[in-house]
Amino acid sequence: MITLDRLVNVLGGYGVRLCGRPEARSAVLRSVAMPDATDRHVTGDLLLAVGASSPAEAVRWAAAAQATAVLVRPPEGGGAEQDAAALGDRHGVAVLLADPAVSWSQLAGVVYGLVLESRETASGRGPTDLFALADSLADVIGGAVTIEDRHSRVLAYSRSQQAGDPARLATILGRRVPERLRERLQRRGVFARLAATDEPVFVAADDEQGLTGRMAVAVRAGRELLGSVWVSCAAPLTGERLRALADGARVVALHLLRSRASADLERQVESDLVGRLLEGGADAATSASRLGLAPRAMRVVAVRAFTPDDRHAALLLAFEQATTGFGWSRPGRSALLGDTLYTLLPGEEAETARQWVRDLQAELPAPVRVAAGIGAPAEVTDLPAGRQEADECLALHEGAGAGGGLGAGLGSGPGAGLGSVPPAYDESWDEILLLRLRAAARGGRTPARGPVSTLRRHDTLHGTRFVATLRAWLESQGDLAWTAERLDVHPNTVRNRLRKMNELTPLDLDDPRQRLAMTIMLAASGDDDRP
Repeated sequence: MITLDRLVNVLGGYGVRLCGRPEARSAVLRSVAMPDATDRHVTGDLLLAVGASSPAEAVRWAAAAQATAVLVRPPEGGGAEQDAAALGDRHGVAVLLADPAVSWSQLAGVVYGLVLESRETASGRGPTDLFALADSLADVIGGAVTIEDRHSRVLAYSRSQQAGDPARLATILGRRVPERLRERLQRRGVFARLAATDEPVFVAADDEQGLTGRMAVAVRAGRELLGSVWVSCAAPLTGERLRALADGARVVALHLLRSRASADLERQVESDLVGRLLEGGADAATSASRLGLAPRAMRVVAVRAFTPDDRHAALLLAFEQATTGFGWSRPGRSALLGDTLYTLLPGEEAETARQWVRDLQAELPAPVRVAAGIGAPAEVTDLPAGRQEADECLALHEGAGAGGGLGAGLGSGPGAGLGSVPPAYDESWDEILLLRLRAAARGGRTPARGPVSTLRRHDTLHGTRFVATLRAWLESQGDLAWTAERLDVHPNTVRNRLRKMNELTPLDLDDPRQRLAMTIMLAASGDDDRP
């Protein structure tokens, strides 16, 4: 069951827009119809106005079919939106105008896939036979076939190994084109030609990359590049084999549109439910149940992804990867809120969450880097607190320079630095507390006068090391020998400094509350004066 609102949200990605009648968005669509010259009594909730000469004719057909909405492709030139809205209001029909560049077969595939189908695949609900299609193409063309998305990730491949080569094997095993080969194809202009033309492109053999030769064709929906089909061959395809490749690309486009449309819809539903859980509310248990999350402790993982040139595109890639495989095949449930990807992961072990971040990084293109923070284990009703903890751990990770080295290997264990390991709140709460204190200090919320401030001003004016000495003494719990060792001075030097410091400002080192207050003040000021 799908509402018109959700259908419009998905079709909007293909240039479809709703004209007027916003109140119709809540209508439920259960059936799809198309005009049929042999049947004058066609009815359906959504009418695909194939063959309509104008929006006006499409609306009349929809009214006769008792349709809630009608999808129509207006003639080139524009100007139809206002008239379509008025016609729809007059007849009580919601009018959806499609981009003329998108074919009816593609539009119909998306609509039927959303309204009528419920088969689940790794990328959502929709067709399950991309691998069968790859096998069919390989049989007709006589070469091994690989179907890839627009980021060179493998979607399906044929069983046939005709003209198979090391490059194909590496692509299938790694589930994406190897980076060195992708860079070589980029330099040779292959991807630029696929983006610019629907004509198949021949890629000559490259012994250095283990490539025996390829024929590639773009998979496109209207003006949008969805992916590509690659066939292993030693020479350019001609005749029937070339036509079969071009026809196959159009069929692949239909499959990808239907699959992606369903996945986009599922992502929206998932994101809405995860957002509710992170914001808190009375229906938290219901939202978790709808997401298929068991009533057990889980962790909130906050992720930001970026490249040197573009933060937004990398974040969208991370969200797409995190939500690939809708259904219950993924351990987590994700939402994209602002500039952060949030994922709910069942389980109490921080290492499980870190492994999830490592797996996410591994699936992203090489230039993309991620920074992450992990909240402490939380029950469903405590997830808003888990989100705040994950945000603070994310800030800690970013502050430790995660962006520069995270991709080099997210490790764990004693001695691992925060620059490579996403911090978990229950393991890093002390660092988080210090981060909060330092934020308060930067905001001017610490005393401007007092023992620590007085000693710091004296150090600045006279080059003394009174603040470092006070810090070492407090951290050594008043042990003169340990303090002197940390400062690399004689214990008598420590005694002398403490005496001079007490002459400048009352320290009251025998008062535990005074010692605690000075310790907090020093923690809030950072580690610049640490011995």
